[in-house]
Amino acid sequence: MGKIALLVSREEMLYQAHNILQEKKYEINEMRVIKTEDAVSEARRSIGAGASIIIARGLQASLIKQYTDIPVVEIVITAQEMALLVNKAKQILKKENPVIGVVGFKNMFCDMSYFDVIHEIEMRTYFADKSRSLEVMTKQAIKDEVDLIMGGDTAVGIAGEAGMPSLFLSNTEDSLRNALSMAESVDYAMGVEKRNAAQMETLLDHSFSGVVRLDASGIIMDLNPIMEDMLGTAKENVLGKAAGEVFPDLGENYGKESYSLFMEINRTSVFAVVAPVIIDQRLEGAILTCHRMKKRRAPERDLKGKGHLKGFIALGEFDDILQESQAMKECIRLAKLYALSEKAVFIEGEAGTEKRLLAQSIHNAGLHKGGPFAALSCEGIGDEEQLDMIFGDKGAVVQANGGSLLLEDVQCLTRANQYRLCQLIRYKTRLGKDGARYPGMDVRVMVTSDVPLQELVWYGTMREDLYYLLSGLTVRIPPFSERKEDLERKLMESIRECCDHYSRFHVLTSGARKLLLDYPWEGNLFQVESFCERLILTANKRSIDEGFAEQVLKEMYPRSLESRKEESGEEYVRKAVVPEEAEKIAEALLRHGGNREKTAKALGISKATLWRKRKKYHLE
Repeated sequence: MGKIALLVSREEMLYQAHNILQEKKYEINEMRVIKTEDAVSEARRSIGAGASIIIARGLQASLIKQYTDIPVVEIVITAQEMALLVNKAKQILKKENPVIGVVGFKNMFCDMSYFDVIHEIEMRTYFADKSRSLEVMTKQAIKDEVDLIMGGDTAVGIAGEAGMPSLFLSNTEDSLRNALSMAESVDYAMGVEKRNAAQMETLLDHSFSGVVRLDASGIIMDLNPIMEDMLGTAKENVLGKAAGEVFPDLGENYGKESYSLFMEINRTSVFAVVAPVIIDQRLEGAILTCHRMKKRRAPERDLKGKGHLKGFIALGEFDDILQESQAMKECIRLAKLYALSEKAVFIEGEAGTEKRLLAQSIHNAGLHKGGPFAALSCEGIGDEEQLDMIFGDKGAVVQANGGSLLLEDVQCLTRANQYRLCQLIRYKTRLGKDGARYPGMDVRVMVTSDVPLQELVWYGTMREDLYYLLSGLTVRIPPFSERKEDLERKLMESIRECCDHYSRFHVLTSGARKLLLDYPWEGNLFQVESFCERLILTANKRSIDEGFAEQVLKEMYPRSLESRKEESGEEYVRKAVVPEEAEKIAEALLRHGGNREKTAKALGISKATLWRKRKKYHLE
């Protein structure tokens, strides 16, 4: 129920209202006597106090309607009240068939068409409007020499100054009771409209499709946030425009029957359904619903002229890499310079960073771009397997001849195969399994690791000669923790892609956005993509807040997310429960006096694996 304010010009009308409220409990929140010259300011005061409907009469009602946007219920004098006033006028005049001039606004009065006959009078009406004021109409009645003027305060005052008999248009409780009932009906209708609008707004906001509401003329009246996202513009920029202007493929048959079609909106293919809104067999508007079509990823780029490469193709380009941050721009700048060289490149980066994509980009921008691109991880395979897969007769070196070879996780390469890699880089020679030498190998070598080369040498996992061959062209891909701009873009793109794929619409609150931007993301790209997939699939509200985002992070990564600074204040040490594997490694190291070779042998692992696990569990 809204708030109703009763504003009247005379005290007796308040008494009447109080009497009516004894009979029935109307929801009247405010009743005041006001002056006509203050009508607008008094109405605005009531609106400021929360009034949603105002009841007023005559000129006061007219002024309030003109200068405010609030619904105004006017007090209309009933036929019974007018009859009482006519009888009173006849008693004052004591004259047969008197001429009575009624001055006011037309909507103040009931139908008085037959009053002349019924009451044996001549009634002349002088109704004011925008071009003719009450003062003008009263003077006209005086000029016409009526016997008596009926009207409000303005008309009665002017008649008195002219010495003409007058009668104030007073009302009984009857007209006030009607006005109160009408205000209740208006309030009920407004409540129904608000409920319907709230339901429609909820439907629009939580729909997984873009929705547009059109009026009968095809003008856009409203649209939901998903449609704003599809159009790539705010609602305010399209409201009031013709549907055909915003959606050129829509056609002009939307008001005749329901139909569906395929359209393109902002370079996105959508399936659209148009349904007319019909009330009492009359078109009132239409609803346009748009559903994004799922994009089918092309399995590979245009490979025309590269059939001889047999699948060893680099698809990545520098433009494919996130580079909003200054740190990544510097990384790309170096990589583009290194692409001009034929020397080996070392790419350092944490897990989940764009190491392979950067290597592909260097290949495609370099002198070997017309040749094959072979990539192989050194992790998890022993010495003999590495020899066969990399340097064998059908190995990666042979497959990549004339192109580029990417060896990932180079820290896992055994020392014997590191020597073979040195020969390949320095002398363009492949050392086979039988010790035979195969010179003339035209291969651009690139290697990756999540550990700096210098540390690999310190821990004895890399030959010094290989270190010097690789250290010349070194490029480090900064982690997301150092690339806030790239992280933010990746988060937004991943959330949008997941929403598109699952036909959903979710947005992050400012708190959730800040939480995710402050999170370390040690898994970088991979971790962000996995997290966003889980976040969108499990979200049950359109707006994803900080609490839900944190809950998903804790579910996916249950170990403590907090960190503490070491005494140096430079590095962070993860607070985590020591795993059983770490305890075993620590015990073996103590048992063998820190000897890495003996410890690795006792544990049944390679020295490279031992080194990685020591780094992982901070056992340096």
